[in-house]
Amino acid sequence: MKHRTAILASIEHGLSNGRVESMNTKIRLMTRIAFGFTSPDALIALAMLSLGGHKPVLPGRV
Repeated sequence: MKHRTAILASIEHGLSNGRVESMNTKIRLMTRIAFGFTSPDALIALAMLSLGGHKPVLPGRV
């Protein structure tokens, strides 16, 4: 009963925190992958490249 209004609003508007939880899981996985990196900047770059939405064209590819 305490969260009834929030639950009904979520159902009515079709909103959830699924995308946020997905990003959190992907970042946790990247943190495990980046365990051997010498600086946190490499992890930040990896996260931004994977989750940032910008898809640069790689050399030699169309």
